[in-house]
Amino acid sequence: MFVSNILAEEVQWPTRTVKIIGPAAGSGTDLTVRILAKYLTKIWQQPVIIENKPGAGGSIGTAFVAKSEPDGYTLLTQSASYAANPSIYKKLPYEPSKNFIDIDILGMTPYALVVNAEQPIKSVKDLETMAKIKQSSMAFASAGIGSSTHLAAEYLNQTLGIKLLHIPYKGSPDAIADVMAGRSTFYMAPLDAAMGMIKSGRLRVIGLTSKNRLEIMPDIPTIAEQGYSQFEISLWAGLWAPTGTPSAIIEKINRDIGAAMLDPEVKDAFQKAGIQSRHMSLEQVKQFVKADIVKYQKIATAAGIEPQ
Repeated sequence: MFVSNILAEEVQWPTRTVKIIGPAAGSGTDLTVRILAKYLTKIWQQPVIIENKPGAGGSIGTAFVAKSEPDGYTLLTQSASYAANPSIYKKLPYEPSKNFIDIDILGMTPYALVVNAEQPIKSVKDLETMAKIKQSSMAFASAGIGSSTHLAAEYLNQTLGIKLLHIPYKGSPDAIADVMAGRSTFYMAPLDAAMGMIKSGRLRVIGLTSKNRLEIMPDIPTIAEQGYSQFEISLWAGLWAPTGTPSAIIEKINRDIGAAMLDPEVKDAFQKAGIQSRHMSLEQVKQFVKADIVKYQKIATAAGIEPQ
C-alpha cells in the first residue's frame, strides 16, 4: 500500500503496466492519449496501454475506473463529455467530485463550424442574419442528443440569439452527411472528423471555436474574432485517477505530462492532428473541470435539454 504523503521524487512508480481506460477507438481523445502514451512508455520504462470502453457518453469506462484500485495503474481519459454528462444524465454511476482526482488536460481541439460548401453562408454573421430571417425552417445537426456537438451548437445558438430545429444523429459521419445533403444548415464538427470533407471542398468552415487560430488552418478565423469575443468552447481530453491514489503519483503523472508537451515528437504529432496542448497545474485543472461542468449545465438548462 502506498503512503500518500511520500515525496514525488521518492515514489517507486510505475513498476508494471499502466492501463488508461478511454472512450471509443479513433476518437479525438483516443488519438490524443495514444500520442502521449508512446512518450510516457519511453520515460516510465513500463508499457502504457489504452483500453477502450465506449458507451453512454464515456460514462461506462468512467464508472469502471471509479471502482478500480487507487494505485495509479488504472487511469481514466475522457473528453469534454466528462463535464457535460452531469447535466445530461439524471443518474451517473459515479460522482466526478467524489470519485476522481483531476490530473491534467491533455489537449484541446476546436470544433469547426461547417456548412455545405454550396451555401451562400461564408461567415458567422451570414449564418446569424439568415437564421433570424427564416430560423423556423432551418436546422442544425448533432452527433446525438446531449452530445458535446449538440451542446456546442446550442451554445452558438444562444450566443447568436437564434433557435433552430435540432436534428440528432448517432455520430459525426451521419451529421456531416446531413449537412452535405442540405438537410441541416450547420454542424459543430470535431475537427478530425470533418477534415477530409473540408480538404475536399465539400464542407466550408466559417469559424473555429478556439480562442486562437490553428497553425494548420491559418486562414480560418475563430468565431470570437468575428464579433463574438467571449465565444470559446472546445473538445478536450483529460486524465483522471480514482480518489485515494497517492498524491506523489498524481504529482509525478502531472509533471511527466508537462514534459511530454515539450517533446518535439509529441508537439509535431499534436500539430498535425490539430490538437492544442494545454498542460495545467493540479489546481488549474481542478478549477478548469469544475468551471466546465457549470458551463455545460448552463447551456443545457438554457436549451431546455431534459436529463435522460
